[in-house]
Amino acid sequence: MNLAEETTPSVKSSHAKLHHMAPIILGFGMFFMGAYALYNLLSSVNIGHVRQQAASVPISHIAASVLATGVGYFSLIGYDWSALRYLGKRLPFPVVMMGGFLGYSFGNTIGFSAISGGAVRYRIYSAFGLNAFDVAAISTFVTLAFSFGITLVGLAALAIHPAALGDLLPWSRDTVRIAATLAFLVPMGILTWLSVTGKVAKFRRITVSMPSPSILFSQLGFSIVDTSMAALTLYILMPTGTPDFITFIALFAAAALIGVASHVPGGIGVFESIILAGLPDTVPLDQAVAALLLFRVIYYLLPFALSVVFVSAIEGRLASGFLAKRLGPVSSQMEPAFKVVASVAPVAAGFTGFAVGIYLLLAAVVPASRKENIDPDDLLSIIFLEGGAYLSAALGLLLIVLAQGLFRRMSGAFWLTLAVLSAGAIVSTLTGADWKETLLLVVSAAVLWPLRREFFRATKLTQGMFTWRWIALLAALLVSIGGFILLLHQAVPYSHELLGQFSGDARLPRTLRTGLFMAALSVLILVYLLLQPARTRGVVVDEVAMKHAERIIALAGQPEGCLALTGDKTLFFSKEMDAFIMYAVQGRSWIAYGDPIGPKGAIPELAWDFFDSAYSANCRPVFYEISTKYLPLWVEIGLTLHKMGEEAVVDLTTFSLAGGDFRKMRAAHNKAVKSGLKLEILHPPHSAESVAALKEVSDAWLGEKHATEKGFSVGQFTAEYLAHFPIAVVKREDRILAFANVMSPGDLGAVSIDLMRYLPQEADGMIEFLFIKLMEHYREKGAQTFSLGMAPLSGLEARHGTRMWNRVASIIYRHGGAFYSFEGLRGFKKKFHPQWQPRYMAVPGGLQPIIALRDVTLLISGGAKRLWGK
Repeated sequence: MNLAEETTPSVKSSHAKLHHMAPIILGFGMFFMGAYALYNLLSSVNIGHVRQQAASVPISHIAASVLATGVGYFSLIGYDWSALRYLGKRLPFPVVMMGGFLGYSFGNTIGFSAISGGAVRYRIYSAFGLNAFDVAAISTFVTLAFSFGITLVGLAALAIHPAALGDLLPWSRDTVRIAATLAFLVPMGILTWLSVTGKVAKFRRITVSMPSPSILFSQLGFSIVDTSMAALTLYILMPTGTPDFITFIALFAAAALIGVASHVPGGIGVFESIILAGLPDTVPLDQAVAALLLFRVIYYLLPFALSVVFVSAIEGRLASGFLAKRLGPVSSQMEPAFKVVASVAPVAAGFTGFAVGIYLLLAAVVPASRKENIDPDDLLSIIFLEGGAYLSAALGLLLIVLAQGLFRRMSGAFWLTLAVLSAGAIVSTLTGADWKETLLLVVSAAVLWPLRREFFRATKLTQGMFTWRWIALLAALLVSIGGFILLLHQAVPYSHELLGQFSGDARLPRTLRTGLFMAALSVLILVYLLLQPARTRGVVVDEVAMKHAERIIALAGQPEGCLALTGDKTLFFSKEMDAFIMYAVQGRSWIAYGDPIGPKGAIPELAWDFFDSAYSANCRPVFYEISTKYLPLWVEIGLTLHKMGEEAVVDLTTFSLAGGDFRKMRAAHNKAVKSGLKLEILHPPHSAESVAALKEVSDAWLGEKHATEKGFSVGQFTAEYLAHFPIAVVKREDRILAFANVMSPGDLGAVSIDLMRYLPQEADGMIEFLFIKLMEHYREKGAQTFSLGMAPLSGLEARHGTRMWNRVASIIYRHGGAFYSFEGLRGFKKKFHPQWQPRYMAVPGGLQPIIALRDVTLLISGGAKRLWGK
């Protein structure tokens, strides 16, 4: 199932920012509207009665709801199965089950399902060969399939029972039945026709194509089971007077669809408002609210809790501890999936801490002790009650703040979270709270404990904590708790004297004081974060830093790391000085070149530190020309990837001029050798005479191109820079005609070149000769690969549904010959039969790639004046 829309580039960046912020603004707007509507609907409800009703639901009903939830989540796995069939991808079914369950349990609870669930899927499915675009296609398929499926199920139910939304729609039952029937049959007929015929429908800028009939109808079957089981989970819990199931499912489908569209996590407030507004007056409101609360726990929190336990168990099993001994080794088929599932730990731990924090905040404002168990004259018990409420509020708020650190893998946040959970368990025990609260805190700490290996960052907790999205979320939470307090004590008129009443049974005064304490503490935390100074850890390139960089480059064996030796970039080292990121600042962009250099284990913490430092300096991090090596890391950090082109890499173990494919190249090469061309490798240190001879070639090359020296992504001709490298020179009769500096660090596993210049009159066939001789020379030295460099903008698809960047770049690639021979460059390198490896630019979400590319271009050219003056 594919839905694509053609768009035109926006002229103003403000439009792009508004487009990026629109879902967030809409989400918070829908949340506050739903919360306000819910507050009005519940104005006559007694919260105490709701708690009693929830506690009185029979265990058999709870068990039946849990069973319906299990069947529903199993059907959700069918969405992923259908999407993989549509894409022609085959994965082991246990992997699909794992990816589907974790994706939906996280996505349904967290919200923004296509993003949060998609990120979880990417970690799992990428271990089995799927790339980021495959997983994005799966997420898109799932989102569209869910939307179409639940809409069709709701319309079918509404056609059968048009009175289901009678109080919400201003039309007669016959009108509703006819409209619902047509709205069901027409799209269903179109979808079936497109699927059977294989045709593509196009309306203005929107194109719609369908999968095969078997995939389409199996997916509709999954949608029917999914929607029916989710509705049944709630229906079982509903009180007497609820309409029949077919009528109820139409109401449920409408509420669920609007809740998902709101992008509010789980549709909280929006979903409940529509359900309550659509129920007949015969349904007791307090019992319906109790059913909705239990539905939230069973259908959302229970699967999420199970997924967190599952991730914790996997981490414990991989750690070769108690679980590994009890359950045995992981199978070879599932080992890749288990290893990447462990990387979901920050998300699991973060939302666990956030959820428990909310629970403690609510526990602080809800009376935990029975009135008859309180002695009004016992000062110690009153102190315990007052202090317990304040401590519960403080610990809950601290957990919510620490959750941000857990998402960012901060070790301090993890250990503080465990300490807060332990302290909370002690406080709840001393204040006589419900034993279930103590058990929740202890179990949460126990589940988080096996995840400790995933929190390795020693960064200060205050670094990078201030984000408007996080502050807005905290504000929404405090407003919600304020509304909850109003509902809890709406029968008691407010007076200023309430704040000064201290006694064991003074519940409302204690609740008001706790609420004020939470608000004041939130303001203090916010002010503290805002007053933290910006911190950066860039290292200006001096002789000591250069020595460290050379050591790391040699150990890593990454040729692109040699560009750190140009001296025009700042080096951002890891704390252990075993890895670095090279970057330069242009405007508000910290632009890193290439993948981080160093051992793989040191890169995640280094990348996170760079990310935090850029934002602490009020700048944006950009990674230019990165490979696929660390794609999961960039996704986890929250960067968006845009393809910049492909690098041509030749496998030297199989390269040879023998065979028919290289007949013309072999003949041209033999002719060049007969003309007297030969290759020599000059090893450093280079004599002044050699550098002077090379400079003559370089100056002639620049003069013929009417160009000046570039920087950042390429080296510059200086004696200091060339002193780090062997230099390949092409000679005829001892005269240097061309040269290239060779980047071959470490064990010579990978080889590349940087500067490659030649005399203009010797241009014919010179580059081809130089490449062939270098590849033959380093193949004999034992090198594995040889990079021919980038083919900019090549390999980008410009199909319907692809990003605007892909389409614009594809047009430039095909028709930009007047400015640069993009297609010709790829064609030349293609003659060597290389492997084409994609290269990307990673930018923060919402930042237009053209803005980041502008900053990169200015860095490479050396500024605007040199850009236009070449």
